[in-house]
Amino acid sequence: MKHCFFLFAFLFTGILSFGQRTLIHCGSLIDGKNKQQLQQVTIVIEGNKIASVDNGFTKPNKDDKLIDLSKKTVMPGLIDMHVHLESETSKDSQIKRYTLNEADVAFQSTIYAKKTLMAGFTTVRDCGGSGVNISLRNAINSGLVVGPRVLTAGKSIASTGGHADPTNGSRKDLMGDPGPKEGVINSPEDARKAVRQRYKDGSDFIKITATGGVLSVAKDGSGPQFTQEEVNAIIETAKDYGMITAAHAHGAEGMKRAVLAGITTIEHGTLMTEEVMDLMKQKGTFHVPTIIAGRSAAEYAKIPGYYHPLVVPKALEIGSKIQENFGKAYKRGVKIAFGTDAGVFPHGDNAKEFGYMVEAGMPAIEALLSAMQVNANIIGWADKVGSIEKGKLADIIAVDEDPTKNISTMTKVSFVMKDGLVYKGE
Repeated sequence: MKHCFFLFAFLFTGILSFGQRTLIHCGSLIDGKNKQQLQQVTIVIEGNKIASVDNGFTKPNKDDKLIDLSKKTVMPGLIDMHVHLESETSKDSQIKRYTLNEADVAFQSTIYAKKTLMAGFTTVRDCGGSGVNISLRNAINSGLVVGPRVLTAGKSIASTGGHADPTNGSRKDLMGDPGPKEGVINSPEDARKAVRQRYKDGSDFIKITATGGVLSVAKDGSGPQFTQEEVNAIIETAKDYGMITAAHAHGAEGMKRAVLAGITTIEHGTLMTEEVMDLMKQKGTFHVPTIIAGRSAAEYAKIPGYYHPLVVPKALEIGSKIQENFGKAYKRGVKIAFGTDAGVFPHGDNAKEFGYMVEAGMPAIEALLSAMQVNANIIGWADKVGSIEKGKLADIIAVDEDPTKNISTMTKVSFVMKDGLVYKGE
C-alpha cells in the first residue's frame, strides 16, 4: 500500500509539472513570417509547444513560470542551411584527416553542436561529413548531447578526384578507388547507388559537389564535376526517396546543370551568371550564399602555411567574390535561403552572415526571415519550426537590441530556448 501511495504521488507531481505553463513577456517580437514587429506580446508555452501568442503582458497564474524578455527583441530559433558539425578550420586540418579517430571526431562534434545552439541556431542542415554527423543527430534527438535539431546529408556525393572525394591529397597507396558507398560516382548507375546508400545510412537529404571546391586539395575550384546525366540521376533518385537536394557550386556550368536537374538549393554560387540567376528564378531554386565562409577562407589564405599550397590561390580568388555575386542575385530576384558553411570558420559565429547579407544590399528583416520561415519551408518543417505561432515547437531566442536597426546584435544572442527548454539566459 505504501508503494502505491508513492507511485501515485510521483505520477501526480509529474502531471502538475507537465501541465505547468511558461509565459514569455516579449518587448518586441519578430514572428518569423511577417516583416512588421509586434510590441508587448506574451508567448504561452505548454510542454514543448507554443499554446498561444497573446497581445499584451499576460499576468501569470501562481503555477505559471514567467520569463521576462520585456526589454528584448524575441524571435523564433534560427535555421542555418549549411554547416559542417564534424570539423572546424585549423592550420593542421589536413593532418587531422589521418590522425583523428572516428571517436575523436564524434567528441569534438558535440562541442561544435553546443556552440551552434548557444548562438541561437536551433535547427541546422549538416551538409556533409564522414557519417559521424548522422550519429550526432541521433544523439541530440535522444537527449544525450546538447545541440540544434540536425538534418544531415551524411557523406556528400562527389566524382573521382572531385570536391568531397575523401581521398584527395592522399599519397597513392592510401587513395584506393572509392565508389558509391564512399560517396564517389562516375556514372548514372553509380549516382543512383550512392543516393540509395545515403538513404540506407540514414541521411535526411542529399548533398552533391557539382563543381570543384576551394578547400579540397585539388587544383580546380570551379569547373563542373558531374555530367548532366549523372546529376539528373542523383536528383531523380533523391526525389523517389522524398529527399531534398543541395549542390555545392562555385562555377556557372556546374550550377546550371544542377538547376536544370531540379536541385533544391545552390550553395555558395560564387561565379553565378545572369543566365543561371534567371534559370534559378524560373525553377524556383534557392541560393544559399555562405558569404562568411568565402570571406573567412580568403583571410586564412593570407596566413603563411595555413592552407595547402593548392588551396591558397583558390581561396584568394573565389572567396572574395561570394558577397558581390550574392548582392547581384538578390537584386535580380533569386530566392535566398540563409546558410553559412560553419566549420570553414569557427562554429558559433554563424550570425555574422546576417551583417554581410545586409552589407550586400538585403534589408535586415529579409535576411532574418531567410533564417526563419523561409528555411523551414525548404526543409519541409514549416509546421514545426521557423515561426512563433500556436502549435509550433517552442524554439525561441532573444537579443538585446532591435536587429533591424543594429544587425550586429544577432551575434550576441542572450536567450535560447529549444523545445521548451531554456539553454541560455534564464
